[in-house]
Amino acid sequence: MDWLLTDLSKSVPGIQMIVVLSADGLRIAREGGDPDAADRVAAACAGLQSLAGAVADEILSSDGEMRMILIEVNGGYFYLMAAGPNAYLAVLSDIRTEPGMMSNRMQDLVARIGPHLTSPPRRNGKVV
Repeated sequence: MDWLLTDLSKSVPGIQMIVVLSADGLRIAREGGDPDAADRVAAACAGLQSLAGAVADEILSSDGEMRMILIEVNGGYFYLMAAGPNAYLAVLSDIRTEPGMMSNRMQDLVARIGPHLTSPPRRNGKVV
């Protein structure tokens, strides 16, 4: 998976960090940034995907599943995309990254490796 994350990072200007994480906020893989920052991003993403699911439940035509979150901040963007059952792909970038292109590249990556990103549910630290 590392080379695929590296390929994404090199193909889109401005990417600072890519994190693959489980639904419970554990880092599975990363590209760029330091490991502690990637762990913080993964933990924050668990809350964001939960919040997005709660909001999606309020949209009558929604199935309640979060597909993508985009947050624009001064100086950059944060993207979070569902990448398989209980797995997510997060990208942090600076302002050079065009959101439409980033979304397309993330979707391409998820289509290629989504089934391999699946993180089985855990209970008490053990796979259920």
